[in-house]
Amino acid sequence: MAVRLLLLADTHVPKRARDLPAEVWRAVEEADVVVHAGDWVDVRLLDELEARSDRLVACWGNNDHGELRERLPEVAHAEIEGVRLGVVHETGQAKGREERMSREYDDLDVLVFGHSHIPWDTVTPTGMRLLNPGSPTDRRRQPHCTYMTATADKGRLSKVVLHSLPRPSAQSGALTA
Repeated sequence: MAVRLLLLADTHVPKRARDLPAEVWRAVEEADVVVHAGDWVDVRLLDELEARSDRLVACWGNNDHGELRERLPEVAHAEIEGVRLGVVHETGQAKGREERMSREYDDLDVLVFGHSHIPWDTVTPTGMRLLNPGSPTDRRRQPHCTYMTATADKGRLSKVVLHSLPRPSAQSGALTA
């Protein structure tokens, strides 16, 4: 049975936005599994995602402290429809990332990561897929805030889509800086 995944990272709620965009909350409702690669900032978002998602696979990021680090692992692992998935916040510099991650996570099919706020989708020499969904709340130097969706089915990840969000406005609950 195909499993719908929602990939998030670097939400920084409420530091960079008061809440996730409505489009992302709709994607949470549609997903079978929500994957979050850290930098939550506030435990309230973790509580809400746990309550509103069917299943959550998540780790903490460098901006997460206290209860977030107590409740979440530095690296999360899950098998979803035969896809061996890992979730970590930081992977280091872009140069050499594929080789480093292949060595460090040689038992995975997919590694979801965050930290840079820059979307990333590559395949390592060993065949592991590296995915960074960017950030749905803090685009930094990117043209848009982003998140990803994908499907896991029969040991394969497919239908990986990078979604761009409209620029936030004060009415959407996002903070402008």
